Amino acid sequence: MTTLNSTPRADGFYMPAEWAPQTQTWMVWPERPDNWRLGGKPVQTAHVAVAKAIARFEPVTVAVSAAQYDNARARLDVPNIRVVEISNDDAWVRDTGPTFVINHEGEVRGVDWAFNAWGGFDGGLYSPWNLDSALASKVLEIERCPRYVTEGFVLEGGSIHVDGEGTLITTEECLLNRNRNPHLSREEIEAVLRDHLSVEKIIWLPDGLYNDETDGHVDNFCCYVRPGEVLLAWTDDPKDPNFPRCQAAMAVLENAKDAQGRPFVVHKMPIPGPLFATEEECAGVDQVHGSQERNPSVRLAGSYVNFLIVNGGIIAPSFDDPLDETAREILQRLFPQHEVVMVPGRELLLGGGNIHCLTQQQPAPYRR
Repeated sequence: MTTLNSTPRADGFYMPAEWAPQTQTWMVWPERPDNWRLGGKPVQTAHVAVAKAIARFEPVTVAVSAAQYDNARARLDVPNIRVVEISNDDAWVRDTGPTFVINHEGEVRGVDWAFNAWGGFDGGLYSPWNLDSALASKVLEIERCPRYVTEGFVLEGGSIHVDGEGTLITTEECLLNRNRNPHLSREEIEAVLRDHLSVEKIIWLPDGLYNDETDGHVDNFCCYVRPGEVLLAWTDDPKDPNFPRCQAAMAVLENAKDAQGRPFVVHKMPIPGPLFATEEECAGVDQVHGSQERNPSVRLAGSYVNFLIVNGGIIAPSFDDPLDETAREILQRLFPQHEVVMVPGRELLLGGGNIHCLTQQQPAPYRR
């Protein structure tokens, strides 16, 4: 594998929007017993449902540990799903995998960000994380993609969304957190994003969703649906702790323009719940020092915004909530050319994220 000393911007590469054509989606098999209940068996069933839903639209590659390889291969018995053996610490490939970048000559490369388990020893979710740190480079090795490395710059893929036309959306709660890149200013962080994703304009929302253990990843709160248009998690209830977060985000978006000078069209997506884990669900999680505690009194950061765009499809979570059908209707209206597929997302949410967090799209080579 070639490791490059330049930057994507210098080489004419950029991160395309999620709705750009894709060659495949990457996933990582969940098994960590101090994050997933009952040794990960319920979430493996949910994970299989997501993988098979995606495989209706495009190929899927699932990375799995040696110990779980035979089990995963037997469960993922679909021709469009490839299973490869890669050691890992947990299943959040959006944050541990590479960010793929493309140019107009039909080439694909990858950015390998530093990873510290969402905060290292200052609020991080588990330790050690060395296997997850190595995952992006292994994915790029398998795909024969040249690799850019951001030495010492921590970033998770779930903390950013781009429109493919020069604009990036993120949150201050995450990227300006002292547990990510405390040695860098906002301007220095923006410079790294510009160099490695080829964006011109960065929109900073103050916070993400309440109680999001990733420190407010934008992919659980606000995402692009097309250039100039975003979908924002929303509540009209002033007593909901998400209310001031939604209001603050809307104030930013209503007063911002993107890299092309367009004002934002903001669509609202209702927040389900409030959702909580049961005592039984929490009791099924191993208690390990340094790992995220599971407590039934803590509100879960459930969100319908945590969906994945694939070739011709929208793979979105449902929560057995009265708002499930409303969410499906909103997504179908916003993506009329796509088929919306809702997949049960509660088991995924119990581990701290959802479908978008557990997937990473690989864009198709594009020649102009």
